[in-house]
Amino acid sequence: MALRAQPEPAPSRAAPSAPPVSAGDPARVDPGEVTAALASLDGLTGLAAAKTYVRELAAFVRVQEWRAAAGLARERVVMHMVFRGNPGTGKTTLARILARLYKGLGLLARGHLVEVERADLVGEYIGHTAARTRDTVRRALGGVLFVDEAYSLCRGGEKDFGREATDVLVKAMEDHRAEFALILAGYGGEMERLLQSNPGLRSRFPVHLDFPDYSVDQLLRIAEGMAAERQYRLSTAARQRVQEMLRAPAARAALATGNARLVRNLLERALRRQACRLVRSAEAGGPNPPPASGLADLFPEDFDVSLRALAGLIGPVPASPADGLAALERLARAAWEPAARVGWEAGPRVAVAE
Repeated sequence: MALRAQPEPAPSRAAPSAPPVSAGDPARVDPGEVTAALASLDGLTGLAAAKTYVRELAAFVRVQEWRAAAGLARERVVMHMVFRGNPGTGKTTLARILARLYKGLGLLARGHLVEVERADLVGEYIGHTAARTRDTVRRALGGVLFVDEAYSLCRGGEKDFGREATDVLVKAMEDHRAEFALILAGYGGEMERLLQSNPGLRSRFPVHLDFPDYSVDQLLRIAEGMAAERQYRLSTAARQRVQEMLRAPAARAALATGNARLVRNLLERALRRQACRLVRSAEAGGPNPPPASGLADLFPEDFDVSLRALAGLIGPVPASPADGLAALERLARAAWEPAARVGWEAGPRVAVAE
C-alpha cells in the first residue's frame, strides 16, 4: 500500500482551503478509546502503510497536547482523506477505525461513521441534491462521512447533479471545519478524475491512501479468521481447496471485484453448504445432532463454487490481471455511461459491506 501526503497549495479566492483542526481537545481525550481503536487496527490483515500512518497520527496528536501544556505552539491536524483501491480492500473498515480513533483523540465529538454513495446524495430534481447532501453532512457531524465510489459524483457532464453534491461537500468542509471528517473512496484512476473536476477538492485532501489488492496468503488468513470468529475451522483439505481457488488464473478478475468481501461471501456460502451436508447425513442415519467437531469443520466439498461465478462474472477469462482491471474500469464507466461497451458483465452488487 502506498501512502503519499501532498503539500497543500496556497489558498486562493477561487478555492479557499479549509484550515485543519487543532490537535485533540484534552477535555475529550479518551485513552481507552484510542487503545481500542489501535488494537482493532493491528488486528487487520495487511494495510502496513496505513497502520504506520494512523499510528503516526495518534503520536502526533499526543505530542501536540504536550506542546500546548508546555506553552508551545500546536500544529494542526487534517482529518480529510482520499482512499483509493478496489472493492473489499479494507477502506470502509479503516474509516470506521479512524472515526473511533478521532473520537478517542478528542478530534471529534461522537466518532460515528456515516457511509453513503452517489444515490444517497444526488436528488432527482433541481434543489433536491443540495438538500440531501446537507442533510447527510448534518448526520455526520461529530464523526466521519465516508463517500464510497465518490468518483461517480463527477460523471454525466456539467449538468449532472453529482457536481452539485460535490460543491455542497466542499462548502461543508469550510462551514464545519472541525466538526466532521470527510473520506472519499473509490478506484485510483477514477478518484484522480474526481479531484480534477473541482478546483476546491485537491487542496482539502493532503493525505491519499492507496489500498492494493490482498495477496493470496492474506486472503487465506482472512478466510481462516472469519471462520474462527464464527467458531468454524477449515480442515487441512479445505484450506488447500481455498488456496487453489484463490491462486487460479480465472480468479484474478473476480478477486479484483471483491477481495476480502468476496472471500466473506465464499465462506458464507460454504457455511450453507456445510449445513445442507450435515442435515442430509442426519436424515440418512448419521449422527443427529452431529458432534461439536462435525458442526465446526468445513470440508473441500463445502467450497463448490468458482470465484468468478460467485462474483457474478460471465464471459471470457481475462488474459492477465491488467486486462481484468481494465475490464473493471470499463464496467465502472458503463454504470454511468449507458453507451459504453464492456467485455463482461457483473451480476447483482455484493451485499456484504467491507
